[in-house]
Amino acid sequence: MWRKACFRRLRLLILIGLALAAAILPASAQQDATKLQVVATFSILGDFARNVGGDRVDVTTLVGPNGDVHVYTPATADAEAIRNARLVIVNGLGLEGWLPRLVKSSGSNATTVIATHGIVPHKIAAGEILSRDRGVGSVDPHAWQSVMNAEIYVANIRDAMIAADPANAATYGANALAYLTKLEALDHDVREALAPIPFERRKVFSTHEAFGYFAAAYDVAFVAPQGVSTEAEPSARDIAIVIAQIKKEKIPAVFLENISDPRLMRQIASETGAAIGGMLYSDSLTAKDGEAPGYIEMIRHNTSTIARALME
Repeated sequence: MWRKACFRRLRLLILIGLALAAAILPASAQQDATKLQVVATFSILGDFARNVGGDRVDVTTLVGPNGDVHVYTPATADAEAIRNARLVIVNGLGLEGWLPRLVKSSGSNATTVIATHGIVPHKIAAGEILSRDRGVGSVDPHAWQSVMNAEIYVANIRDAMIAADPANAATYGANALAYLTKLEALDHDVREALAPIPFERRKVFSTHEAFGYFAAAYDVAFVAPQGVSTEAEPSARDIAIVIAQIKKEKIPAVFLENISDPRLMRQIASETGAAIGGMLYSDSLTAKDGEAPGYIEMIRHNTSTIARALME
């Protein structure tokens, strides 16, 4: 009798526990399911999406910190992430050449958000071409390097999130407004930091042509040994032309990038006498403990690094 009573009590406790779990778990699952599932192709877009979406979105970034979106090879997990997403945020302008096949293979019905919609593309001029990966007149995809363009990215992402999840429209609108206010202040600070630099010293040499929009927005001339994609390797002739140009124009400093091999830049610095001005972040953010864990930190770091090198 005692054993039967104990068994009944144990069974009753188990049933109560299962009932409580059944009541609690669906609520937790429902809470997770209410989050808007978003995929961003690379870390900068992921940062924009998190700032707009806040705690109402779950953002997966395909190309993570210090990754190179130009040469990325998708993994099986990427197709699964896209298949489960409501929104896929892409840069466009020819940046993610590997993406269409990935989306097709995933079988996804997600809405594709082209974050650069409404931005006037910067086209490569003859003087910017130092290798053969892209020709004169081709589009530079690095539009985020202008803070004013970043504001357009954010507005496009905000509108897409509101359309996909109208129940949280007020949250997305408020988050976007707060972030846009920070971007406006950032644009002002960039201009103020560069203002003291004489125009004739505003010459920057970087690893690849990723700063055309920054150059146009803030009156800084950029020269690079590669075209707009890191896929292209500069030839010996290209490097010789670059070295001659640096010497002729008396470019004061060359800059490394977090996604590129630094050996080329060190070789050029050694042969020209130009100083290595520091590390610039072009196509990718750093990890959280790095110098550029977010877009605003990236632009501030790049600006201060350029200004410091050119004013020395």
